[in-house]
Amino acid sequence: MNSNQSRIAGRHFLQIPGPTPVPERIQRAISQAVLDHRGPAFQRLGEEVLRGIRTIFRTSGPVIIYPASGTGAWEAALVNALSAGDKVLMFETGHFSTLWKNMAMRLGIEVELIESDWRVGADPALIEARLAEDRAHEIKAVCVVHNETSTGCLSPIAEIRAAIDRANHPALFLVDTISSLGSVDYRHEEWGVDVTVSGSQKGLMLPPGLSFTAVSDKALSAAKKSNLPKIFWSWEEMLGPNEKGFFPYTPATTMLYGLNEAIAMLHEEGLENVFARHRRHAEATRDAVDAWGLENLCRDPRYYSPVLTAVLLPASHDADIFRKRTLEAFDISLGAGLTKLAGRVFRIGHLGDTNDLTILGALGGVEMGLRLSGVPLRGSGVQAAMEAMTSAARAA
Repeated sequence: MNSNQSRIAGRHFLQIPGPTPVPERIQRAISQAVLDHRGPAFQRLGEEVLRGIRTIFRTSGPVIIYPASGTGAWEAALVNALSAGDKVLMFETGHFSTLWKNMAMRLGIEVELIESDWRVGADPALIEARLAEDRAHEIKAVCVVHNETSTGCLSPIAEIRAAIDRANHPALFLVDTISSLGSVDYRHEEWGVDVTVSGSQKGLMLPPGLSFTAVSDKALSAAKKSNLPKIFWSWEEMLGPNEKGFFPYTPATTMLYGLNEAIAMLHEEGLENVFARHRRHAEATRDAVDAWGLENLCRDPRYYSPVLTAVLLPASHDADIFRKRTLEAFDISLGAGLTKLAGRVFRIGHLGDTNDLTILGALGGVEMGLRLSGVPLRGSGVQAAMEAMTSAARAA
């Protein structure tokens, strides 16, 4: 620590769309002593978390836990479910869908991309039309990012499943829920998803370090024919030891303590209440953006994200300069615009262990930063958000 740096009082507002602040209960759980990962105490923990995480994905099938970031879960999904030369259909929703596409191509998978302007989610009608054309069933999988963290656009997974079914196409359905799991209603089994990937550092309220892959029976059957090389990412290597609560290599034992606590916290609040809270905070944030007279990057309300809001600044203002000035003045971190959105947008995360006052405090910091940066505002976004949350509380 730099002894010449002045202390900043109060807590830092981490309002990026992940990693999210880690609640004290989870911090305390993670701080427990390291276990013998081959012993009976760990076995009980392993069985509990492997069973519990299924309730968050809403599946009765296996969920494989890796000591990795969400990028690791992406790779695990691709190398187990597909083979070299397979064709997949992907929808370009933003920066992270593009990264997943690039990974697939580097693994030797052929990618057909449905392009967009990064301001909407994946369109079920476009996916259905393309699959209907594929009478030879050359497309082996459809890959979609549920919540595009770079843009604040949410894709309708249940509708896409229905579109695949209407096209009578046998493609596997792979979905990225890295920034939506634990924050947005998601139903792996009911919605007929074959592989769902996620990470620990967003709606699950944990530090970065764990990734998850939920798999269907259809995906497990496909994995038996996959010829892409895999050792660390092998589902087969994991599933055998997992049946008894163990892992084939040293797991992130203390993070699993934290995961167990996170699952408990989500169920104590109730998943439906968690999802409603995220919708309420998203609506209040969008009301603030409207009151400021600024533009939501997501241009179609059908795709609004409950997880984050990406805000376009006027062309005469650099979003990165605004974020830097706001951080220095008010100790709040906001998400940057990524790749082709760099300098054009900032992102407000409203996910994880947040409440109404957390969001109002964050929006207050944003509004002060906008005024400090000379961004012309039409009115008070904080006032609009207060009114929205007060009305919601009154209705409840």
